[in-house]
Amino acid sequence: MKVLLVNGSPHKEGCTYTALTVIEKELQAAGVETEIYWVGAQPISGCLGCGGCVRNGGKCVIDDSLNPFLEKAREADGFIFGSPVHYAAASGALTSFMDRAFYGKAGIFQFKPAAAIVSCRRGGATAAFDQLNKYFTISSMPVVSSKYWNGVHGTCPAEVLQDAEGLQVMRELGRNMAWLIKCIEAGRAAGIEAPEKETPIKTNFIR
Repeated sequence: MKVLLVNGSPHKEGCTYTALTVIEKELQAAGVETEIYWVGAQPISGCLGCGGCVRNGGKCVIDDSLNPFLEKAREADGFIFGSPVHYAAASGALTSFMDRAFYGKAGIFQFKPAAAIVSCRRGGATAAFDQLNKYFTISSMPVVSSKYWNGVHGTCPAEVLQDAEGLQVMRELGRNMAWLIKCIEAGRAAGIEAPEKETPIKTNFIR
């Protein structure tokens, strides 16, 4: 069992990373393998809507940090996506990354548990948190929750480590993720199959 934790901050070991390491510690204590994947500090393109990934078995035509992540995602059992809060939203880099990660690639993500976490100085956390959760709920992914909305506060890692409640939220999130992954694995071992998918129906508003 493995969980990929995605650091969507331009700072490799900043506040978002600090929160992810708290979750990672709980997952590892529960016997779950982990990897923190940094999207990097180089420019990440938004989706071009070219459909190349659909024709190429899920591989994006753009050469940046996304395709290596997608290869890892195929083998992962769960995901945590973390972002700093920029203007009450997820970072631009992570937004572009996730737009392309999820477009046309439902087979990689469906039925795998996911959670979002956000890090902010003061405000905008719940708006960014809601934004990230929409990727999961359109992809048939069970959303893992905690005792409160998944966010930490601080302007630097040292301040994040002073956010006692936020750290508790991260710890419980890690344990909840490990529990759900194990439940799914136990169900699979007992012969419980994933839900049957219907042929997609699209109802356009303009005809």
